[in-house]
Amino acid sequence: MAGDQTSNAMRGAEAVVTQLAGHGVKHIFGLCGDTSLPFYDALARLNHGMAHILTRDERSASYMADGYARVTRKIGICEGPSGGGATYMAPGLVEANESSIPMLSITTDVSTGSAGRFPLTELDQKAMFAPLTKWNALASSADTLCTLFRGAFRQATSPRMGATHIALPFDVQKAQVDPQSAWADARFGAMGALRFAPDAGDLEAVYQALTRATRPVVICGGGVGLAGGEAALRQLAEGLDLVVATTISGQGCLPETHANCLGVVGSNGGVPATRAVVDEADFILFIGCRAGSVTTERWRSPKPGVATAHIDVDPAALQAAYHSQALALGDAGLALEGLVALMQEHKSRPNFAGATRIARAKAEKFAAFEALAKSDDSPIKPERIVASLRRVLPDNAIVVADPGTPCPYLSAYFEIRATGKTLFSNRAHGALGYSLAAAAGAQVGQPNRKVVSVMGDGSFGFTVGELETVVRLGLPITFIVMSNSIFGWIKAGQKTGFGERYYSVDFSRSQHAAIAEAYGVKSWSVDDPRALETVLAQAVAHDGPSLVDIITQPLPDARAPVSEWVA
Repeated sequence: MAGDQTSNAMRGAEAVVTQLAGHGVKHIFGLCGDTSLPFYDALARLNHGMAHILTRDERSASYMADGYARVTRKIGICEGPSGGGATYMAPGLVEANESSIPMLSITTDVSTGSAGRFPLTELDQKAMFAPLTKWNALASSADTLCTLFRGAFRQATSPRMGATHIALPFDVQKAQVDPQSAWADARFGAMGALRFAPDAGDLEAVYQALTRATRPVVICGGGVGLAGGEAALRQLAEGLDLVVATTISGQGCLPETHANCLGVVGSNGGVPATRAVVDEADFILFIGCRAGSVTTERWRSPKPGVATAHIDVDPAALQAAYHSQALALGDAGLALEGLVALMQEHKSRPNFAGATRIARAKAEKFAAFEALAKSDDSPIKPERIVASLRRVLPDNAIVVADPGTPCPYLSAYFEIRATGKTLFSNRAHGALGYSLAAAAGAQVGQPNRKVVSVMGDGSFGFTVGELETVVRLGLPITFIVMSNSIFGWIKAGQKTGFGERYYSVDFSRSQHAAIAEAYGVKSWSVDDPRALETVLAQAVAHDGPSLVDIITQPLPDARAPVSEWVA
């Protein structure tokens, strides 16, 4: 590592930069502050090969790191200063942690000698981040600094992956560190470190339970993609002609155009036709899936009492929701490879005719969708937006959905045609304002792929300032705002569950295209459904940042694929 250092002396901040680079880090997302000055100075002086992405909000920095990690499979790095900067980082860390996305957040801190003497921005960061992260530490001494950073990388990328955090005091950044201690292990800079396979006997029990069934359904969560299990899943599905359904996080583990892929099930994106396939099953195999409230429609589908088996890398997920007759603890990818090997060992194997059941369900599902997608009604129906977007985007485009209005429509109807992470949302905690920032991180990580961010107008208001970041970096993202002047998810809940007593959910319409133009984003407004697809095609083809503001049917008036709103 070159620089202006003239001796073997190394400061704490320089050791941190050295370790980041040694773990293969190429991008850091963050925002400057007083307590970060030594760290920034080390970044400025050393020849490390990393790019720092200056954001306009620490929350956005954490969401960018999250989106970056999802599409690159590398650890996401975000940083920010003490006090308010640290608190702003919290939403992104808890989302990544609960979604098993590897992330390291570095928040600088006041000097250790100032603690307890009321310095500006003092905060017990270790206590604050403890419930939000998988692993968390205060680097209170230069002697332990490098050990802690190696531990953060190792914890973030090893099972179960998640978010880690280190508080880095000002004086520790300036303290002397032994250069020999600043070594790094690049294995822990990306997903999939220290994988372990399930016990062979447990996996045999799962396979036997699966093949004894007559109408099994496999439900795959995000763990399958995180473990790189897509190829083995395809082999197993085709070999036994299985029904494979996914959670929203599991989308992409099997293309939704594949004959054995039912698509998303659950209360957010599932529809009656796909729910029926799950409810008619006599056996459910959960793989890399926690079987939480959304996937199971509050544990009503699959129905209680149905035979189940469960494979997951997290022991806490096993049997948390259902009494499974077979359990296997381990990496989902290695587990699927083991199931394929067992299938190949057995000369006679069942054929579950899953493709036939799926074809019937999909025909019913998309017939209802197409009828709405062809509507010329104004405001424009969400189904028409999804259908038009699917036609204008390449199959390998990355679509990032905010968890409000866009999520159920995209997860249900934006048919995934490629394997891998091409559509994702923040489904663990569902905070608004995720899509714009996460899309920026995804575009930094995958500069040669088209990235699209879809959000409601409520979410737009959360992170609009990051349009400056996008323009400054020249990121050719297309932003789509589904504009209906409400917090639609809450208003829909008030309609169906609280007697249409609407309270404090409506706001005035903003001119999103004009706002984006002021930042330097090429923008359009659309209220005529017949012009929609042409405008979307122009926006997607634009060689810089673009935005389309679409006057959209309010969610309470729409037919969203959300089970709690369906009579």
